Amino acid sequence: MSRAASARTEPSATHVADGHDLIRVQGARENNLKDVTVEIPKRRLTVFTGVSGSGKSSLVFDTVAAESQRLINETYSAFVQGFMPTLARPEVDVLDGLTTAIIVDQQRLGADPRSTVGTVTDANAMLRILFSRLGTPHVGPPGAFAFNVPSVRASGAVTVEKGARKAVKATYSRTGGMCPRCEGRGTVSEIDVTQLYDDAKSIAEGAFTIPGWKSDSFWTVRLYAESGFFDPHKPIRDFSERELRDLLHREPTKVKVEGVNLTYEGLIPKVRKSFLSKDREAMQPHVRAFVDRAVTFATCPECDGTRLTEAARSSRIRGVGIADACAMQISDLAEWIGGLDEPSVAPLLAKLRHTLDSFVEIGLGYLSLERPSGTLSGGEAQRVKMVRHLGSSLTDVTYVFDEPTTGLHPHDIQRMNDLLLRLRDKGNTVLVVEHKPEVIAMADHVVDLGPGAGADGGEVVYEGTVEGLRGSGTLTGRHLGDRAALKERVRAPSGVLEIRGATANNLRNVDVDIPLGVLAVVTGVAGSGKSSLLHGSLPPGAGVVSVDQGAIKGSRRSNPATYTGLLDPIRKAFGKANGVKPALFSANSEGACPTCNGAGVVYTDLAMMAGVAAPCEECEGKRFQASVLEHRLGGRDISEVLAMPVAEAAEFFGAGEARTPAAHTILRRMADVGLGYLTLGQPLTTLSGGERQRLKLATHLGEKGGVYVLDEPTTGLHPADVEQLLGLLDRLVDSGKSVIVIEHHQAVMAHADWIVDLGPGAGHDGGRVVYEGTPAGLVADRSTLTGRHLAEYLGRA
Repeated sequence: MSRAASARTEPSATHVADGHDLIRVQGARENNLKDVTVEIPKRRLTVFTGVSGSGKSSLVFDTVAAESQRLINETYSAFVQGFMPTLARPEVDVLDGLTTAIIVDQQRLGADPRSTVGTVTDANAMLRILFSRLGTPHVGPPGAFAFNVPSVRASGAVTVEKGARKAVKATYSRTGGMCPRCEGRGTVSEIDVTQLYDDAKSIAEGAFTIPGWKSDSFWTVRLYAESGFFDPHKPIRDFSERELRDLLHREPTKVKVEGVNLTYEGLIPKVRKSFLSKDREAMQPHVRAFVDRAVTFATCPECDGTRLTEAARSSRIRGVGIADACAMQISDLAEWIGGLDEPSVAPLLAKLRHTLDSFVEIGLGYLSLERPSGTLSGGEAQRVKMVRHLGSSLTDVTYVFDEPTTGLHPHDIQRMNDLLLRLRDKGNTVLVVEHKPEVIAMADHVVDLGPGAGADGGEVVYEGTVEGLRGSGTLTGRHLGDRAALKERVRAPSGVLEIRGATANNLRNVDVDIPLGVLAVVTGVAGSGKSSLLHGSLPPGAGVVSVDQGAIKGSRRSNPATYTGLLDPIRKAFGKANGVKPALFSANSEGACPTCNGAGVVYTDLAMMAGVAAPCEECEGKRFQASVLEHRLGGRDISEVLAMPVAEAAEFFGAGEARTPAAHTILRRMADVGLGYLTLGQPLTTLSGGERQRLKLATHLGEKGGVYVLDEPTTGLHPADVEQLLGLLDRLVDSGKSVIVIEHHQAVMAHADWIVDLGPGAGHDGGRVVYEGTPAGLVADRSTLTGRHLAEYLGRA
């Protein structure tokens, strides 16, 4: 035997390839990270903990996952990269051992009116193929069942440039499933013209009541006044039928105003384009109020809300149409698909059944495929994204999750834990950002960041096992075993909020009295009807201030000062103290640095490569003109004020020369919700999900109303921060407010004065009140899932 052959048969030492079993991060400096160095084991479940704002997302998403995605994008040709999002290299010295990252975050799914649970997964596409093959009568290819595809017919002459040119007659048709009346939206909108103008006035007298339409606006009011289609000095109520039609409905027409060619169109199509094409949540509050007042939405009378043509609705399989299938609860649809035995489409049925079973397995069996994707909560959106990864044959990839238990009842958390462990056991690396002790407890490895938030965080304070974390003395370690106790005495209600005959979504004619003047908590498994009860069934005129889980929209120019309205009193204070216009102290207005236009950085676009952002040399990143920075208030210029943390700014504007009561009030609210560490000028794009929700809560705390409805305010909160939140809720109630909370966190349930528990299950298995009373009564009763889990949490199981 040769020496080479002998070497091949003898047992060898560990292969060199097996040495790459760690993801090494050295010198990470994204956002508030302070030269973080950490080693993450591969093919293990690693949980990243720490208070909100400590740097967890900066390390996991903005460093590890972002660099993995950037490196994968670079494997494509420059041509393909030109069509992909450009990603900059994270601020880090060394990143070694990366694998392909699959990110499952809490970003909301698109709120496009034609986007549904079925369209964002493959379920609708497979259903369309199924009905095009088996449906009777046969109405066409899969596109004939798609509410995003309109029917098209065309005929005429076309020129074929092939050899000798010649014109030939051609006809073209495409059968789509889009309802022509609502254009696949399922609803039609009607605009109340009385909300657009005051018909007692003329246009010249300012008849328009549309937000932003000022009398001197060249592109709106003056365009209508000088269009020549009607007399701008005549009251609108005196318009002839033709003049009123031109005002409201005229098709786009070229007109000349003061020598400038402009396009005139009727008021109603103009309003539709200007307002109804935008996401409602992205609108400013006064614009949103106008839309709510002026526009009414009704179910499309032609398709009855199914979005589909009559032909698409007529085709059936065993008496079930595609609209019926999409309206079914997914758990029921899975059973129906399982009962179809058609060898000709067996692979399609197997794939569709697997997708639907994945929905059920992940706790979303109560949804329907027709559910608009924009109505899903952050936790539901994240689990919908997980559906495509369940059952995947890929191994040795890195799955990155952002608080996967968000929106989950304690009963469902174990199911999520099982899914995470299954992904790990297939040979994948699973990285989870999480606060829940139930998830931390099953980790193979824990990385705890802190010690505080913002500038006080960004360091690894512990790395190791869960047992080591408990004895580490870190904030997370100390609070890992926290258990809130039941109140010895609960508050007496000052009245009740009556809900009668609630039938929104899955509610079953619910009658319930929610006590006022106390802390009331509405509980139940995900999909049991909690949001339907509080957001969809409260009587109008109840003085309710609702803080839901809607995302905060914002660009890199938006910051806590602009979002909360804090910048307005600050600008006025600076202007008054220095005898100049307040607009000078806005980086988006007159005071902006002319070189960077108030951005603080200069961006260079490098096509398919990541753009480069360099600090502006003119203003040195301060965003303002040098002359503006000469003006001071309390010894500070505007850039120094925007660099202050909230807690410091509250002291600054609370007393002395800079005393500004309006600013101090807003800052105190931000500190109350645990955002004292945020700097006033920090871009909203750098805030975590939990920080954004609390910023939204701080803004709503200033609204007038006697009843606050909060939707899972503990989302993104560390156990140490939950105590602070409970203190805030107590202060609200003690000040005379009524607080109603939708919540899964047992500490909030235990702290409540009254609990309304919905269930017993989700979807059509829920929608009923299964318990009303005190937390102590719920624990003693233990007849509901919530009661059993609360008793277990309190150590009374």
